[in-house]
Amino acid sequence: MVTRLSASDSAFYRLENSSTPMYVGSLSIVRKPRGGLSYESVLATVEQRLPQIPRYRQKVREVSLGLARPVWVDDTDFDITYHVRRSALPSPGSDAQLHDLIARIGSRPMDKSRPLWEMYIVEGLARNRIAIYTKSHQALVNGMSALEIGHVIADRTQKAPEFGEDIWIPAREPSDRQLFVAALGEWVTRPTAQVAAARSAVQEMATNAGALVDAGRRIADVARTVARGTAPSSPLNTTVSRNRRFTVAAHPLEDYRALRARYECDVNDVVLAVVAGALRNWLLSRGEPVTATSTVRAMAPNSVYPDAEIDSAGPGQAISEVSPFLVDLPIGEGNAVVRLSQIAHATESHSTAASLVDARTIVTLSGFAPPTLHAMGIRVATSFSARQFNLLITNVPGAQKQMYIAGTKLLESYAVPPLLTNQVLAISVTSYNGMLYFGINADRDAMSDVDVLPALLRESLDELLESTR
Repeated sequence: MVTRLSASDSAFYRLENSSTPMYVGSLSIVRKPRGGLSYESVLATVEQRLPQIPRYRQKVREVSLGLARPVWVDDTDFDITYHVRRSALPSPGSDAQLHDLIARIGSRPMDKSRPLWEMYIVEGLARNRIAIYTKSHQALVNGMSALEIGHVIADRTQKAPEFGEDIWIPAREPSDRQLFVAALGEWVTRPTAQVAAARSAVQEMATNAGALVDAGRRIADVARTVARGTAPSSPLNTTVSRNRRFTVAAHPLEDYRALRARYECDVNDVVLAVVAGALRNWLLSRGEPVTATSTVRAMAPNSVYPDAEIDSAGPGQAISEVSPFLVDLPIGEGNAVVRLSQIAHATESHSTAASLVDARTIVTLSGFAPPTLHAMGIRVATSFSARQFNLLITNVPGAQKQMYIAGTKLLESYAVPPLLTNQVLAISVTSYNGMLYFGINADRDAMSDVDVLPALLRESLDELLESTR
């Protein structure tokens, strides 16, 4: 089946360069069963779920002379063993060694002649654990009709649900001439197609929002976002190299809920305040000037409810959109509680605050939604100029109960966000099973000290907790 890339998917496909590949990554840590976790069992799990993510068996074909957007075509030579790979650390492998491996794998370019995804099963990790790292091109994941692979391989029970036999027969791949002729045909009909596309876009906005007035409100939000202008000058914004550093942090979700209750705010407000405190101390440790009015502007996309009732029949159906949200983190404020208060006020004034998705309702989604939600947040962020914000922070809720991958317990879940142009740090936060997991991706050259951030995040959280005692 031949389908032309949407305008946004095409933009992602062409937007990347060797320094800023547009890959969304996911790192899952699972418990190694007594009998081990075989490559074949993971391979079978992925193969069973491919019908839910048909893009993962398709590749991108360019049209001659760039006459039209590229197209998705079935990969007639699809080989799942090329995409699902084995790797190992020298046993017993440390978390630091795993993070170095993820940083290297995550920055490698993918073969554009094949479907744009890879999965690595990393063995040898200490404490009887196995890591599963996936990376998918951002063009693959739009959040509704195309989900991230990490979304569909997770199960709510140790015994995987039954899947019918998948008999997949790839469609014949079109020739360059056929693609060129089809593109010429679209040029002839372009005026009609443009009108139809515009009408479809307006209808989709109205449908997602439930009413035209809501669509107008969201357009106004975007206008206000754009009107805020260029982000403050920051060491976070400089040339991005091809190499990365990756690290993680994990905090009890209960600590954030206690602060939410104490200060009558949202968990996301507390997350942003903790990040603000960590960035403040990171800048001070570098000898950077931090004044009382210093801020760092973050793009912190919000996942929001659709206006229609939640349909739990299929994965992805309970989230209709992710809303952009620019917030100035008050890193110049020395009082942690005041920082939280300022952030909570900014969030409360944002029009989508009343419809934020939380961890209590995300469990109605089948599969494990965070990988897809992070990808949607990144998609929203890249629709704005990177000059408008200093860093990207995605924060999405996951299931608050035990999940499984290939019958093994999912212990930890981290997103690995891409770096955007001239942004040397990106943070993705996932709540899962009573914990908050911070995935921290940074440029290897510009942030050689990124490994201090987990400790600074812990210190920032402790500072807030101390204020409640």
